[in-house]
Amino acid sequence: MLRPDFTTVFRAGLANGTVPAGTSPDLPQEAAQRFAVYRNNVAHSLSQALARRFPVIERLVGSQFFAAMAREFIAAHPPISPVLQEWGGAFPKFLEGFAPVGGLPYLPAVAGLEWARGLAYHAADAVPIAPEDLHRIERPRLHPSVRVLRCNHPAVSIWQANQPGQDGRVSARGHEIALIWRKPDLSVGTMSIPPLQAALIEALLDGATLEAAALVTDPVPVLGLLLRENLICTTGV
Repeated sequence: MLRPDFTTVFRAGLANGTVPAGTSPDLPQEAAQRFAVYRNNVAHSLSQALARRFPVIERLVGSQFFAAMAREFIAAHPPISPVLQEWGGAFPKFLEGFAPVGGLPYLPAVAGLEWARGLAYHAADAVPIAPEDLHRIERPRLHPSVRVLRCNHPAVSIWQANQPGQDGRVSARGHEIALIWRKPDLSVGTMSIPPLQAALIEALLDGATLEAAALVTDPVPVLGLLLRENLICTTGV
């Protein structure tokens, strides 16, 4: 097992390029060369992992620029867990303060959407109810993957326009509200929904009764979608 102090020094070396004390090379200069190669491989692997988590951001700025931007993010926010799916949540906020993309103010919103999609994909499983049992449930429990994301840009439209085979053109303007969920086939659904429907779903996510949530707007379209996608669940998992 690695000593905690060596682990700390090694992590610092990955950040600043200093060869960690305690390595045992045949030649000192060989240690520096080997560590530089290892450090570059780590940065490249993390950059690729970030691109897989934020593919639309990579498409919007270009792969070469994204790789350079990823290195800046990695230096500022290195992983603190060996589970890479837990890393990257700070990327949308990072983009807000990253001056070279200041002319693309919608990037943080799109990155937030992509991060939320990843969270939905990895959400816990839950057992859906049968549609005919809905009338028995006073306080519906939504699937753990369900998320409502209020975006200050047309993030859903931008994301949809930059999927494979699309031309990237966006006509939408202004704010959008995203509904995100994991589908039964394990793909992640993403759609823009009206404010009142978003408010109804948010009420259910907050634990409201169906009767109280229905005061917001007509619940039939929302409940139809939730039932079709198996998003109203029992308390069991």
